[in-house]
Amino acid sequence: MKTFTKLVFVSIFAATGIIIAGATAAQDAPTKVGDLEVTGAFTKAMLPGQPVGGGYFTIKNNGKSDDMLTSVSSPVAGTVEMHEMAMQGEVMKMRKLDTGIAIPAGKTVELTPGGLHLMFIKVKEPFKQGGKVPVTLTFEKTGKVDITLPVEAAGPAGHEHK
Repeated sequence: MKTFTKLVFVSIFAATGIIIAGATAAQDAPTKVGDLEVTGAFTKAMLPGQPVGGGYFTIKNNGKSDDMLTSVSSPVAGTVEMHEMAMQGEVMKMRKLDTGIAIPAGKTVELTPGGLHLMFIKVKEPFKQGGKVPVTLTFEKTGKVDITLPVEAAGPAGHEHK
């Protein structure tokens, strides 16, 4: 299990790098549903042999009540999970967020490489630069929101975690 976990970490960071600067330029137009606005959606091309892919975007809640991203799906992957990267001591650890991601009223939540992100597992075909990845976000109050993640070039090698 430790070997698989290490492979997942190395794969994600090798494919995405820790590049946050380009995160808001990818999606053509914002997706607005109810009080929520999703912008800057993107993913990175997958490297040969990479078992998983990541997904990134920004969610702004313009409303007066909190919402919660409760699930995510995509026809290109067997499973899509919500994950968080966080330092535990001197080690960066990733954990699955089983209850979802809170989207507080009047706040913006960013899914970025090295932070909150989506994890595409059992990807049917590797993501290729120039492609698009369809995703359905399901929110507790807003319901289903369909977005598209443009596939950017694979990033430079990033941090490796043990």
